[in-house]
Amino acid sequence: MSATIVVAGATGNLGGRIARALVARGASVRAIVRHATAPDKLERLQKLGVSIASVDFSNPSEVAAACSGASCVVSALQGLRDVIVDGQAALLDGAVKAGVPRFIPSDYSIDFTQLPPGQNRNLDLRRDFHRLLDGSPVSATTIFCGAFAELLTGRMPLILFKRRRVLYWGDADQRMDFTTVGDTAVFTASAALDPSTPRFLRIARDQLSARELAAVAGEVTGEEFRLFRAGGLGMLGAIIALARTVAPAKREVFPAWQGMQYMRNMFDGRAKLAPLDNDRYPGMRWTTARDVLSAHQESATY
Repeated sequence: MSATIVVAGATGNLGGRIARALVARGASVRAIVRHATAPDKLERLQKLGVSIASVDFSNPSEVAAACSGASCVVSALQGLRDVIVDGQAALLDGAVKAGVPRFIPSDYSIDFTQLPPGQNRNLDLRRDFHRLLDGSPVSATTIFCGAFAELLTGRMPLILFKRRRVLYWGDADQRMDFTTVGDTAVFTASAALDPSTPRFLRIARDQLSARELAAVAGEVTGEEFRLFRAGGLGMLGAIIALARTVAPAKREVFPAWQGMQYMRNMFDGRAKLAPLDNDRYPGMRWTTARDVLSAHQESATY
């Protein structure tokens, strides 16, 4: 009999990939969604073979029923306090009531346990939920993956392709952790089916400094990328404080200053992942940052 895994956030990018990877591994997957979820999102999951449990998260009995019979609840929820703390707390409560033995929270980030509180709003919310999680009877496993490598060609302004520059703050040789969304999903699916996971698992396909990123970008594009030092970490902190004052964006999950907070944490070095658990599940085929940049270069060419 296949294991039943409950996935919250399966209508999103990462959650959908986790669900797909679980199905590919023979698991019975149940997506727990809100009543108002758009039908087209549900249809995409159902076509994968995922069953749907529509619930009101404010109704403990509904959430518990949706978790019934599962061996693990995986959260890939994304949002602010009402989701990361309150929503996951409702999910955790339902898992406990249903007797689910294991829970994977929606962390998928740099190792915020190594950072002091108050430096990163979104990571502080996850820290707050950890207090609830660690006080519960379930066995929890957090998966740290660094930054999603796809951000190197998107919202993370490190590689400035048009200007042939790699921007950095502080030390150009400080290595940072990168893992693709797809690889994170596959690893998470394997962890959800693994009853012996520890409290923390750490993965990073690439650990690259700004200097090394410049070299990779140059090799991929055939053009020289130079380093551009924007300033020290103290200056970046001052810019973040100013940006939060001018545009607090209390209801926006990823305002510009939130991205700056992640960059400061990565260049700080304390949140770097070690030791790595990349080899825990043999057979994984990892996607490199070079692969991501190469795909971006090819799409830009056509």
